Amino acid sequence: MSSTPITKETYLEWYKSMLLMRKFEEKAGQLYGQQKIRGFCHLYIGQEAVVAGTMSVIKPEDSLITAYRDHAHALAKGVSANACMAELYGKITGCSKGKGGSMHFFSKEHKFMGGHGIVGGQIPLGAGIAFAEKYLGTDNVNICYMGDGAVRQGAFNETLNMAMLWKLPVIFVCENNGYAMGTSVQRTTNMQDIYKMGLGFDMPSAPVDGMDVVAVHNAMDEAVQRARAGEGPTFLEIRTYRYKGHSMSDPAKYRTKEELEAYKDRDPVLSTKHAILENNYADDAWFAEVEADVKKVVEESVKFAEESPYPDADELYKDVYVQQDYPFILD
Repeated sequence: MSSTPITKETYLEWYKSMLLMRKFEEKAGQLYGQQKIRGFCHLYIGQEAVVAGTMSVIKPEDSLITAYRDHAHALAKGVSANACMAELYGKITGCSKGKGGSMHFFSKEHKFMGGHGIVGGQIPLGAGIAFAEKYLGTDNVNICYMGDGAVRQGAFNETLNMAMLWKLPVIFVCENNGYAMGTSVQRTTNMQDIYKMGLGFDMPSAPVDGMDVVAVHNAMDEAVQRARAGEGPTFLEIRTYRYKGHSMSDPAKYRTKEELEAYKDRDPVLSTKHAILENNYADDAWFAEVEADVKKVVEESVKFAEESPYPDADELYKDVYVQQDYPFILD
C-alpha cells in the first residue's frame, strides 16, 4: 500500500491534471487535421492515469524519460501548455526550440528528460540518469516509461540486468496499451504477462491497472520508496489503453469497436470525477470552473503557438554540441 496518503487534494489535482492532458491532446488532434501541426503526432488519450498516478508520489527533483508519446508526461511534469503547443507547431518558443516536434519534448528545468523516437532508446538513458543520481549521492529517482513493443529490444534486457546489479534508483514502466503500433501483444509474445520479464533479473515486478489512478499511485509509491531507500529498481507493467490509433495517420482498423468502448467505460478522467462527486470533495460548480480554466489554458496555448516565430536558419547549428565554439562546424 502507498505510504503517500491519498487525500481530497490528491483527487482534485488528479482530475485537473488529467483533464488538461485530455483537452490538450484533443486540440492537438484537431490542429493536426487542419495541417497546422506536421510530422508525427502520437496522442495519449485514455492513458492519463499512468502519468497522474506517478506525479502524486514523486517530487520535482525526480526525473521522467519516455518514448515518443510524450505530451502528457511533459505537461504533468510542469512544462507549460504554451511551450508544448509551440513545440508541436515547430516554433522557437517551444520546449525544444521548435526542433523536436511532437516526439521530442524536453525540459531540463522540469527534469523531463525527453521523448525519444528510437524504440527502446530511452531505456538505457533512464538507467544512466539514475546512475548519475546515485553517484552524486542524491535520493532522486528516475521514472523510465516505454511501450509494450519496446520490451522486445535487446537494450531492455541489458539495462534491467545492469540496473539490478547496481541497484539503481529507477522505475521501469511499461505502458502496455495492447498494441505496438498496429500489432497486438498477443501476436508478438508467447508470454503476455510482460511484468514477468523483470523476474528473470530478480527485480521486483508487478502488473498494475492503468485505468485506475489509485492503483497506479499505490504501485508507483511502493516502487519509488524502495528506490529512495537504496533497494534498487522496479519493473511495472501498467495496463492501459489508447483510444486513438498509434499515430494520427493510423485508422486503428486492427481492433473492434466493442473493445474500444469497453475501455472507454473505464475512462480514468470520468472515473476520477465520479469518485470526487461520490466523496463530496467538490460540486458541479467546481468542475465547471476547472473545465473553463483548462479550456482557457489550451486556447491560449494555441494563440501563443500561432503568434510565435519559427526558428531562424542559424538555429540549425545551435544545440548540436555542448561546446559553443566547436571548431568543426563549417559554413
